[in-house]
Amino acid sequence: MFKNVSLSDWENLVQKQLKTDDIYSILSKENLEGIEVKPYYDAVSKPLKNLPKVEESTNLVAKYHEDLEENVFAFLLDENVEDLDEKVIFVHNKDLAEHISIDENNRYFSLIDIFSDDSKGEINEQLGKELLAKNFERNICVDVSLHQNSGASIDQQLGFALAKAKDLTEVFGAEILKKLIFRFAVGGNYFFEIAKIRAFKLLFNQLSQEFGLDEIPYIFAETSLRNKSKNDAENNLIRSTLELSAAMIGGADAVFTNDFKIQNSDALSEEISFKQQIVLAYESIINVFDDAGNGSYYIENITQQFAEKSWKLFLEIEEAGGYCELLKSGTVQNKIYQHALEEQKWIEEGKLKLIGVNLYPKLEKTKSAEDLYSAKEIKKVRLAEMFE
Repeated sequence: MFKNVSLSDWENLVQKQLKTDDIYSILSKENLEGIEVKPYYDAVSKPLKNLPKVEESTNLVAKYHEDLEENVFAFLLDENVEDLDEKVIFVHNKDLAEHISIDENNRYFSLIDIFSDDSKGEINEQLGKELLAKNFERNICVDVSLHQNSGASIDQQLGFALAKAKDLTEVFGAEILKKLIFRFAVGGNYFFEIAKIRAFKLLFNQLSQEFGLDEIPYIFAETSLRNKSKNDAENNLIRSTLELSAAMIGGADAVFTNDFKIQNSDALSEEISFKQQIVLAYESIINVFDDAGNGSYYIENITQQFAEKSWKLFLEIEEAGGYCELLKSGTVQNKIYQHALEEQKWIEEGKLKLIGVNLYPKLEKTKSAEDLYSAKEIKKVRLAEMFE
């Protein structure tokens, strides 16, 4: 058994090592999410139960290539491929959804979001009805990967995902909650991203209970483009490995790796990107656990902070008329814009560090934040673009 270490014991030890009584000013670290992070945890006030996922084992998703067909069991499809057998297939675009040949030996999921991303603030009801008529396990995607890649904070991503789901219930009824798949991009703040996935499980279950249900969200997690650089593809590999690990530990049902090469990508770079998942799954076996982060005082604490902050934002959105109404008014776009500018400022000042970009950089700044962002548009912006 490990010896129980009290807070005072830990403080005394660290004071000796740092040679100061003022240890908290040294160890405290500011973050853009407004989350309180302590340097030491010896308990959690409200321990969480195990947060399950839908899939027994996380699906490792590859972009389809014929030479991967024999050894890969989950594919992201952009075009119809016949004679696939016993595969998990994620349909990526609406044209394919209309024409794909359904095989009863495969499982099908839609990654098609029926919300507009512009100020029209519309839900494509006709497309939604067509997707719901398909023999898919999950028919409609609530995509907030764009929000993360545009610079949205974690509580914004979670709050917007809930608000989009709520808007869908008003169009299609509460049963739609059983047919949704949530698409998240996972960024580089390792423990925060684990907590993000876990917090959404709490939030979605809470939302479903408002409708008399007890649902678990199906979560499709992909690596972020936000923190990737054109000039440092090898560093991108390291970043995306950590992101995949966070997604699996957080309990995502499926993971996908975007190509680590931002430019000049090819079949080999796509294969290497996918094999990051294989190494994590078969060397660490983290894809088989429901909730590998459960029991960590730190992760439990920040999970609950994110859940509380995001639920508060969700209620504010609902009070203002819902996600679509806030898109029409430009509120969603402006909220993301303000946070993205602050994050870019931290990169510019070196408070957030990207190796090869603003730490040991190869190039000077080439663009301003004003060149990159717009308060009227949700668009993907990589943090490294300022220096490329």
